[in-house]
Amino acid sequence: MTTNYDAELRRYNEVLRRACGVQPQEHVLDIGCGSGQTTRQAARAASAGSALGVDISPPAIERARELARAEGLRNVSFEHADAQVHRFPQQRFDLVTSRFGTMFFDDPAAAFANIRRALRPAGRLVILVWQSGEHNEWNVAVRQSLPEPQEPAAGPDPFSLADPPAVKRILDAAGFADITFTDVHEPVYYGRDVAAALDWVHGFTCTREALNRLPPAAADHALGRLRETLSAHLTDDGVWFNSRAWLITAHHP
Repeated sequence: MTTNYDAELRRYNEVLRRACGVQPQEHVLDIGCGSGQTTRQAARAASAGSALGVDISPPAIERARELARAEGLRNVSFEHADAQVHRFPQQRFDLVTSRFGTMFFDDPAAAFANIRRALRPAGRLVILVWQSGEHNEWNVAVRQSLPEPQEPAAGPDPFSLADPPAVKRILDAAGFADITFTDVHEPVYYGRDVAAALDWVHGFTCTREALNRLPPAAADHALGRLRETLSAHLTDDGVWFNSRAWLITAHHP
């Protein structure tokens, strides 16, 4: 299997699909849909309903549309949009879902309030977010292979929704009820072999930034350490790392 985001998260994809339990008549909103795998999956289940995927990446949305056309799905659509501020139709959706696409809002409170307004009364929120960095072997292993940054990294934080009490306060303030957190422990896939895994990890923002700060010889040495780390996680079925996430569910009261 080629390394990409869908391949990396294939075990989590099943967790999310089961948790969503999309029904034939439902209308589904998928936040941070990427190339649309989870949106198309929802559309197939919502055979008499619909699925809308939104993402802030125009290339991802274009790819999602291509894949949906290739599958002949007529009840799915995709929009280039920031879910924090996008004007969704109010009380339109039965389910809002996201596979690791809600951790990067500038203002989570405003974002989740906007998302809640798009849900019908009794509508469901079902999302996956990473637990803290130290609980994710992939994060620990990659960072230990690279030199520590002199100052905290700027930009998106994949662990911004890792603390359940803080997230519960955000969702409470946004108007959600019946908020639950389920501990999910699944491995993530990094590639069929070490070369594929190294290419995948090299694309991570934290990896690129760390290597770009180094002179060429030091960068080569760091890549060597990273290659050794990936080799230690090579199995007969490719390179895998342990990981932990929260499955968060809530309702529009």
